[in-house]
Amino acid sequence: MRIRIGFDLAYDCPRATSMLLMLNLHPTRMSDLETPHRIEFNPSVESRDYRDRYGNICTRIVAPEGRLEIHTRMIVQDSGSPDETSPDAKQHAVEELPDRTIVYLLGSRYCETDRLSETAWSLFGQTPPGQPRVRAICDYVHDRIAFGYQHARATRTAWEGFMDRQGVCRDFAHLAIAFCRCMNIPARYCTGYLGDIGVPPDPAPMDFSAWFEAYLGGRWHTFDARHNKARIGRILMARGRDATDVAISTSFGPSSLAGFKVVTEEIRE
Repeated sequence: MRIRIGFDLAYDCPRATSMLLMLNLHPTRMSDLETPHRIEFNPSVESRDYRDRYGNICTRIVAPEGRLEIHTRMIVQDSGSPDETSPDAKQHAVEELPDRTIVYLLGSRYCETDRLSETAWSLFGQTPPGQPRVRAICDYVHDRIAFGYQHARATRTAWEGFMDRQGVCRDFAHLAIAFCRCMNIPARYCTGYLGDIGVPPDPAPMDFSAWFEAYLGGRWHTFDARHNKARIGRILMARGRDATDVAISTSFGPSSLAGFKVVTEEIRE
């Protein structure tokens, strides 16, 4: 399967402003590209990429005073297979977990394990450990939160999502991640492209998507509490502890988002 992806973004800055962008494909998907991976800026600005502690590719720029437009279009090869499911994936005892996974057991900016631990154990303490437990968490979060773009709020945490019972895909991911961590299952936040491939088209404008991965049976597995079903054409951009680590842009000064369009669509032969 071939998938066209990309975006058209615009930012207004009242003065020259340093920015950190996380708009690249994840290194694990670079080999699937059919076309060059090129992010274009108008007006042209100097940019520099580096790898962060989670292995994501980050871009540093100084946005000029006025409007900066950022564009890209790429074609990615994808297997066309739904997300893999592994019903027999086992949960590790904490003392058996690899060192690199421990950070994904800890509370973070948007995933307050301290506030949700008692609730998590009361809800999921009797569920079978491993994949069935994570599935139970996804089922609960999917039913608990009502999805709606009008519910978006950049500062909402997992605890607040649990209390508000509404949100967007990042809120589903944060609550599921927090519950997994409370149950001693390492979980990390993922962001990327997910088009309406193999499902009825959504009339709402396309957006980047958020999901999560849980560490079971010696490797990471994909879960999506918002859609709560295996999907086709999931293309990873970045991973981290929560949305703080993978924000599409971080501005070190005043700026405002003036344009936003995301493209992800199957190319039919």
